[in-house]
Amino acid sequence: MRVCVFGGASPTIGTDLMDFGRRTGRVFAAHGLGVVFGGGSRGMMGAVADGALATGGEVIGVIPRFLFDREPPHPGVTDMRVVGSMHERKQIMYALAHGFVAVAGGFGTMEEVMEVLTWRQLSLHQKPIIFLDAAGRWKPLEQLFDRMVQDRFLTAANRTIVRFASQPEQALELLREAGEAAEAPVDAGLAQLS
Repeated sequence: MRVCVFGGASPTIGTDLMDFGRRTGRVFAAHGLGVVFGGGSRGMMGAVADGALATGGEVIGVIPRFLFDREPPHPGVTDMRVVGSMHERKQIMYALAHGFVAVAGGFGTMEEVMEVLTWRQLSLHQKPIIFLDAAGRWKPLEQLFDRMVQDRFLTAANRTIVRFASQPEQALELLREAGEAAEAPVDAGLAQLS
């Protein structure tokens, strides 16, 4: 089983986040979970990859060539796929994964996870989606989702497609619970949209 991890690439984040990212990668790899990520060596995405690699895990990076100066490719990944566009990057990441976990990040992280959330809402895939909440950073988003239900922009059923975890071990358990429903990593619905 593989998980696609979305996370920020900023090299200036605090050590608490970097430590949390490395621990997340270690926990996933120690339990046999492969990691698919955006391919960069910096920030949260680099930290998750570092942790997984240090534990002997499979790590697949997917990065567009034009980002090399901005997000240098991680030098130690198991498999690095260099692509031509952001759309191609996401297509490959989504197809390789059995589920999705968003760690702390910015606009890019939000865009990626919101896309797979929308596709799940449209029944284009059944893969689990989890926000891994380092020190309450995703709490306002969780509250916003609840408010969307209250305001009837989101059904209660659709609200259940996204889960929140506070620790990597909890995210792992949620992935495993939903893993049976996720089936094979390549999903016909995702392939059609890419």
